[in-house]
Amino acid sequence: MSIQLSDIQAAQELLRGIIASTPLLADEALSREIGSRAYVKAECLQKSGSFKIRGAYNKISHLTKEEKARGVIAPSAGNHAQGVALAAKLHGIRAVIVMPQYAPLTKVRATQALGAEVVLSGLSFDDAAAHARELAQQHGYTWVHAFDDERVIAGQGTIGLEILAALPEVSTLVVPIGGGGLISGIAVAAKSLKPSVRVVGVQATGCAPVRPSLEAGHPIAVTAAQTIADGIAVKRPGDLTLPLIRQHVDDVVEVSDDEIARGIFHCAQYGKLVVEGAGAAGMAALLAGKVPVRPDDVVCTVLCGGNIDGNLLARVIEQVLVRQGRYLLLKLSLIDRPGALARIIEKVAEAGANVVDIFHRRALWLAPLGKVGVELVLEVRDDEHGREVVQRLETAGYHVEREGLGLWPE
Repeated sequence: MSIQLSDIQAAQELLRGIIASTPLLADEALSREIGSRAYVKAECLQKSGSFKIRGAYNKISHLTKEEKARGVIAPSAGNHAQGVALAAKLHGIRAVIVMPQYAPLTKVRATQALGAEVVLSGLSFDDAAAHARELAQQHGYTWVHAFDDERVIAGQGTIGLEILAALPEVSTLVVPIGGGGLISGIAVAAKSLKPSVRVVGVQATGCAPVRPSLEAGHPIAVTAAQTIADGIAVKRPGDLTLPLIRQHVDDVVEVSDDEIARGIFHCAQYGKLVVEGAGAAGMAALLAGKVPVRPDDVVCTVLCGGNIDGNLLARVIEQVLVRQGRYLLLKLSLIDRPGALARIIEKVAEAGANVVDIFHRRALWLAPLGKVGVELVLEVRDDEHGREVVQRLETAGYHVEREGLGLWPE
């Protein structure tokens, strides 16, 4: 079957009362940044933490009794796992999920908590998928693909229906791409209801097979999948999704992990939303200027998932604070005598900075005899304040080497 608007509308009826109709939120900070009205579809607040329950439930609902009785199996980088696990639980059937070995622990445990059996195999989604195929053949499990399936695509497309209903004036949709199921469904729905809407897909630079596949005219696999956006780290687009992307998606752009980190930080700082790397890819593209917009545009990006590991979230926030000039790493050389360290800390306090860490070095710096190397990690208000702190220390007679210059505007 080819995906039609009617298939997506039927999926919407099926999902009524099963999923959350996630909020569409105005993002004033993003609007100021890009110079256009900007909104986010907070699918990170969906049941199971991502959009995946939509497609998984629609697919499993259409299985025969015999297919359900065999149990279902699915490969996943994490979010499809939880979607399938929840859908299987709601249908009262067995679910086996194959995830990459380094899948975030948060996603593994959440999948297990929903009653699914989790098998860890391979280094990427594609590796996990290969092992899942072997298990399906050995045990007769029913396959539930993460993206390359008509029912799954139709389920994901219900997000497009919700966006157009809540924001009929939308002119640009920015959607992350992994295997292509999400953007395919949304694009079919959006273009069917409003042909003039522009749909832009976003991939992580560390795993971006869609543009070369479009150029080649058929799916091409990239050799590596190295990105913090594990939810879209799919080495090869689908045989069903690539033609839909070609037909309905206007452009595909790529973002780096640093840009994705900034997107995650923006969502937490300004939207008070916890969003994972894949979910923040569209936000990253807008903040980085990868998606050109006009002042009269109405832009919406889909925050498609919020299942980020707490340790990674902490590291992302710290990294972005450094890049925005909020954290400084200063290196100084002091006379090695009592009170010298106290005096430098006093100067820092006078400048209004907060000491986060102090490292007192002798041998590692090969400091001259009679001197000691000191590294200070300071918290400051912004990059300008950081420069003021450095200037004050230099005026007091200290030679300061600074690392961690701000690279992005606030």
